[in-house]
Amino acid sequence: MQNTFIKYTVFIITSAICVILFINFLFNRHLLEAQQFDSFNAKTEQMIHTLENNQMELNLLKESLDEDYLTRAKAAAYVIDKQQDISMNVEQMQYLADLLNVDELHIIDEKGIIVSASVSKYIGINMADHEQTRPFLELLGHGQEDAYLIQEAQPNAAENKIMQYVGVARKSQVGVVQVGFTPTRQIEAQSRNTYDYIFSKFPTDIGEELFVIDSSTTDVLGHSTGLEQDFSADCYQLSLLQDCTQGAYRKNHMGKAMYVVSRQYEDVLLCAALPQSILLEKLWKNTAITFVYLLIVEIVIILLLNYLVKQKVINGIHNILGNLESITNGNLDTKVAVCGNREFEELSEGINAMVKSIVDLSDRISAIIDISGIPLAAFEYERGINHVFVTSGLSGLLGLSENKAAELYKDCVLFEQYIHSITCNPIKGEEDIYQVGENNYIHIYLSESSDGYLGVLTDVTKDIQQKRQLHYENIHDPLTGLYKLDHFKKLSEEILEKMNLGETAAAVMIDLDYFKSINDTYGHDVGDHYLKKFSDIMKSMPKEHFLSARRSGDEFCMMIFNCNDREQIIALLDLFYQALRENEVVLSDTKTKVISASCGFATADGTHISIAELLSHADQALYEVKRDIKGTYREYQKI
Repeated sequence: MQNTFIKYTVFIITSAICVILFINFLFNRHLLEAQQFDSFNAKTEQMIHTLENNQMELNLLKESLDEDYLTRAKAAAYVIDKQQDISMNVEQMQYLADLLNVDELHIIDEKGIIVSASVSKYIGINMADHEQTRPFLELLGHGQEDAYLIQEAQPNAAENKIMQYVGVARKSQVGVVQVGFTPTRQIEAQSRNTYDYIFSKFPTDIGEELFVIDSSTTDVLGHSTGLEQDFSADCYQLSLLQDCTQGAYRKNHMGKAMYVVSRQYEDVLLCAALPQSILLEKLWKNTAITFVYLLIVEIVIILLLNYLVKQKVINGIHNILGNLESITNGNLDTKVAVCGNREFEELSEGINAMVKSIVDLSDRISAIIDISGIPLAAFEYERGINHVFVTSGLSGLLGLSENKAAELYKDCVLFEQYIHSITCNPIKGEEDIYQVGENNYIHIYLSESSDGYLGVLTDVTKDIQQKRQLHYENIHDPLTGLYKLDHFKKLSEEILEKMNLGETAAAVMIDLDYFKSINDTYGHDVGDHYLKKFSDIMKSMPKEHFLSARRSGDEFCMMIFNCNDREQIIALLDLFYQALRENEVVLSDTKTKVISASCGFATADGTHISIAELLSHADQALYEVKRDIKGTYREYQKI
């Protein structure tokens, strides 16, 4: 009965919705066409207004410029008449043209010949020979002193370039003075009155077209997307557009309907068009929204009716199933509370007690770990369950903030990605040990099963730091911080083995001069300070070329590598000695000293040689320096 009742209810309401949607579709279609008609009319009205304004501005500009050009022409004639006894050459004519701010200046005699001009190639032109120059001959026989002619801009006779000429009759004799101007401003003003320019200033909607058709030639004079296209479709034919003043549909070149509105203006037909598909797209959108609203109403009605015939038992079961799904996904804070009958209440209490026992077990494990004092934490998650089960100390070991930890614990995928980002970069030389933050290190043990992951983390920061400190002390001299001799030899041997063909390296033995007297005079503390200052200078050398170590007492050694030739080694040694000269050591309140050091060096010439042999050769060279002249360096020479 319940199913039959719902079935007929759905059929009746759905039928009513279909009728409402059909009526709404027809009404909205008429409304959209009316709105589009008003929009097209507004745009054509703006186009007409723009055309008229631009034409008015063009006329005003022409009147202003014509008056200005005539004034300059009369001024030129006045100046030339005052100098009628003087022959005006091209340079003088150009100078006068520049003074009057005109582009060209011509003098035409009574025979219509240009006898003087600012452009030399115009001299000798007969005004009667060309259609453009011929009208100015009328000024020769006009008989009035104030006769003038202002010609429209057009290609000139001599060079076919666009110019505007103004001529005035001379008063002192028969002749004409003519000035020429490049009509830049008129051309710019005329370009603003073209259909292409006007269309570029009018925003159009998607798919919308604006175009103009000549009423006499039926040619398309302008289009909002340009004239390089096919205009043979019905929507561009004058005979089919003249009756679209109230809006009508015409086909485009693809055979699809266009909604077109036309308007006659003087001798052209202004048109605006929009594809029917775009127009109907708005209609379908409105219809879809209406359908959604009606569908929501239908669903609400059906749900209300269904609620009246449903049993509360069904709602109770759905509530329990929803809570169980939430608990299964890891939301252990979910409380099952379904009222209505005693059985549901007992079931809810049993589920809540079971979940509480699971949570209490996790808390007890965390408490045991905290009491033990061991920096230990664990996590576990199963595939298909979002929540991650963790002990209390996990966020501290991972260096996570409370908000970040809460975000990761709620999503096992994000948590697994985070753990993977840590475990993909293990500490070199260690197994399952990873760096977290700047100075913290943890050991991670992961156990994977078909269901998910189990992980145990321990803090091993102190162990790693102690191990690294021991390693540092084993290879570094405690006073100077330089490498010890054994580690220096190991690194130097690796450098020699990796040398490429054409590279050069050198072992350098160094002995501080007069160090014993410094120790005896100023004490061992000053001596230690002297040694540290010298070692600081060694450390300041370029790391890509210098490897330094303390041999013993005041004896040191260096490896100079990555060099192309012996000259580069010498340059680097000079750099070292320059640094010694620029850094003085304070021995007492009144005494400072530049460190004096003697060096012997031996180069590796490409043949295989051990670091021990190089150091031995360098030691021999050092002995010779100490014997002959201290404070310098010398290269080992083979006997």
